[in-house]
Amino acid sequence: MMQQILRDMYVEPELLAELNEDQKQILFYKIRQEQVRRWTEHECQGDGWERCPAPPRQEGERKCVRWLHGSDGEVWVWVMGEATGDIPYEHIIRELIEGRARRQAQLEAQELWRRKEAEIKQKFRDAVAKEKARLVAGKWKEEAEDRKAAKREEEQIREELKRREEEERLKGEEEVRCVEEKRARELYISLERERKNSEQDNKEWEEQLQRSKEADEEMTRKARWARDEYKRQSLRAIEQGHVACLSGHFQQQPHISRRHSAVIEQTEKSSPCSESRPRPGLQPAAPPLYRRRQSRRHSTIATQPLMDSPAWVRSPRPSCRESVILWFCEDQKPKRAGYERNSDTIAPWFHGIITREKSEKLLMNKAEGSFLVRVSERIWGYTLSYRTASGFKHFLIDASGDSYNFLGVDQNRHATLTDLINFHKEEVITTTGKELLQEACKQASSTGDYGGLFP
Repeated sequence: MMQQILRDMYVEPELLAELNEDQKQILFYKIRQEQVRRWTEHECQGDGWERCPAPPRQEGERKCVRWLHGSDGEVWVWVMGEATGDIPYEHIIRELIEGRARRQAQLEAQELWRRKEAEIKQKFRDAVAKEKARLVAGKWKEEAEDRKAAKREEEQIREELKRREEEERLKGEEEVRCVEEKRARELYISLERERKNSEQDNKEWEEQLQRSKEADEEMTRKARWARDEYKRQSLRAIEQGHVACLSGHFQQQPHISRRHSAVIEQTEKSSPCSESRPRPGLQPAAPPLYRRRQSRRHSTIATQPLMDSPAWVRSPRPSCRESVILWFCEDQKPKRAGYERNSDTIAPWFHGIITREKSEKLLMNKAEGSFLVRVSERIWGYTLSYRTASGFKHFLIDASGDSYNFLGVDQNRHATLTDLINFHKEEVITTTGKELLQEACKQASSTGDYGGLFP
């Protein structure tokens, strides 16, 4: 089942719904590994030529970042406004805001003063023109006896107008200065409010970013912990001889494979009769009934072994309950699935074909750690239902090949279903949930109903 998922790079939604979070995490990790492997092969074979591998890195040579250290031996960090002699950060920000508000107010005041000055000049230019027109119209200079008196009067009038113009100018400047100060205060208050809102938004964003980083670190830590625990359990299972074969993860790591080979060689040396003695739980299974019938029917025209023909490949999923019963009787019974070790007695934890709801009903009043195994109608395998402190968990067991392993969680391949159950009575299923099989949930009735598996 795992090989099919990695080959298709697709998990059906119904099957994904059966997995818990730990199973999904390990399953997605395996899919990501397969994606990286395919991408590497594609890069090396691109454009019809093989890319030269990168030169091996010398032992001890690593890329690293060197940080500048201070006198206290810690990484040197300078925070503006907090070092000795620095102006406080709040004071710097306040000065920047005041300067910005002052420059904006000055620009607005200059524009206002230009308009005001133009109005004043136009006003007194019109007054002078009117006064000249009046003098010319009245011809008072020709009629005056003393032209000097007329000129003096004209100068007095001009000085009066100039004085009034200067007073009007000072008054306008004072009004502009008041408007400038008022506008500067308004801009300062507005910018200060914006700064506080920005600091609040930045603070909330930094808190959200920190929570996101902590969540990512927690997920990374859990994934690393799950991989390390998986390696440890695999090594322990191999040393105990309960594993049918190595998983794909360890086959890709040479140093792990060498250690496994050493353990296997040591085991073979310690037991000289191991070559002739068959491994418990891996008895050769007879071909399924429908395959034997087809073989006899077409025995006269067969030109190659029947097992290699694509027509006899099992469907990815069971189509009906009858196909599950046929599969169990033809493929699983010869492997002693559901039986106790070296006995014809059905194991107390095996319940045959029952629904998820019925398994939870049986485990409802049981203690934490109780479990049962039922035949799955979604995959070619089983489902282990487990009682937790707060509810239930269901783990899919893939039995589509010649071994048994948890789908998406435990890639240790056990020779028999009983070996898998006994192994996880000592080792947890997932490192996050700490699920340890303790007490088997027995049948509700003494006769036992296995859904037609044992007639």
